[in-house]
Amino acid sequence: MKVVHTPDAPAAIGPYSQAIVSGGLVYCSGQIAASFAGTLAVRAETAQVLTQLDAVLRAAGSGRERVLKTTVFLADMADFASMNEAYAEFFGGHAPARATVAVAGLPRGVRVEIDCVAAVDAAQVGVDVR
Repeated sequence: MKVVHTPDAPAAIGPYSQAIVSGGLVYCSGQIAASFAGTLAVRAETAQVLTQLDAVLRAAGSGRERVLKTTVFLADMADFASMNEAYAEFFGGHAPARATVAVAGLPRGVRVEIDCVAAVDAAQVGVDVR
């Protein structure tokens, strides 16, 4: 089991890792656009979250094209269409399995959080894997 950390995504705000690589998979913790909380439209907030998730995936030796499953947490399901537009743009023709759930609240007042599981080639592990 290896811990993944990259300075290209926000540091964990609690007792967890940005991601863990184990058994040919990378388990990415949920990403939020904390530094932009309340200032971005949901589509832009989603794009920022996915950009950060992409940085974590790259640091783990993976990438968006290797994502197997995502979970999207929305503070308001009324934002589904806006989130879905940014999500579709990010993944292009790749369509990982996905669950989308509405939650009572998210950290730091954000409206979107996304986590994922992706395939990884252990020989390709990159930035600051401890």
